[in-house]
Amino acid sequence: MMKVGYFADGPWSHKAIEIITDSVLFEVVFIVPRFDTQDPVLKKWAAKLEVPFLPSENVNSPEFIALIDGYKPDLLVSMSFNQILKKDIIAYPPKGFINCHAGALPFYRGRNPLNWVLINGENTFGITVHYVDEGIDTGDIIEQKHYPISTHDTYSSLLNIAVIECGEILLSAMKKISEDKVMRITQQDIHPVGTYFGMRTVGDENVDFNWPSVRIFNFIRAISSPGPGARFWVERVEYAIEEAVLIPDAVTYIATVGEVIGRHVEGVVVKAGDSALLIKKIRRVGGTNESKFFIPIFRLGTRLKSWPQATYRVIDNEL
Repeated sequence: MMKVGYFADGPWSHKAIEIITDSVLFEVVFIVPRFDTQDPVLKKWAAKLEVPFLPSENVNSPEFIALIDGYKPDLLVSMSFNQILKKDIIAYPPKGFINCHAGALPFYRGRNPLNWVLINGENTFGITVHYVDEGIDTGDIIEQKHYPISTHDTYSSLLNIAVIECGEILLSAMKKISEDKVMRITQQDIHPVGTYFGMRTVGDENVDFNWPSVRIFNFIRAISSPGPGARFWVERVEYAIEEAVLIPDAVTYIATVGEVIGRHVEGVVVKAGDSALLIKKIRRVGGTNESKFFIPIFRLGTRLKSWPQATYRVIDNEL
């Protein structure tokens, strides 16, 4: 039985540890959570498995490596762990240090790959298990699988797929390692450069109505629940968009972007940089204005802005 050290956090890791521990081939000998959050679900798993729960501010330190050496892990596994791993701990386990990433490496390296594939209008997304090296998501690939994306998919639907599939692909890769059947694929053999995406931060959620309607549509579904939602302002009230749809055969023309140009039983039609799209579901955000999702009913001529207006006049809205 191969001994495994598990470095992990969040829903991805909860399903994966369930899948791993169901296999007779592997024994999880300790769990290392993110130091800042110390996932309580993983703490319960540690208690259930009767293994140490080892939060560490620096897993690269000689002291931490000496600590885990007492458990003699054959393989170290990362699942949504957030520390940059360095040479000594990467080289420590005899069977390697591996990671599961919800992107089709060498593309979509870095953070928030499921958001970015939708923002980029991709028709597939990938999940990759790879060896960890000193780069960011640059190690040799052990296993990779691709999944279709339809126009009905959102961040939530991709997340639901990835949470399940990441664990299954991870288990398959671990079996290959245990049986010495890995056929390593160097990422440069797929593409010499690939792509990389940094962490999304405050302000990145603001929608720009100068964008083409397709880009706005993709942006909205990419950061819908459980994401922050694509944000806009009407005067000094902030809103998050949960759902929008493209309008078939919408005409491309120049007019005031962000303006409500039509009302519908399902929402409001808003002018984009090229044509228009139908915004179907929004919520108020911020302070006492927080609300549940509702169908917008702004008056014609209401202007939706990317930022609150510094100087403004009252627009007669119905909410």
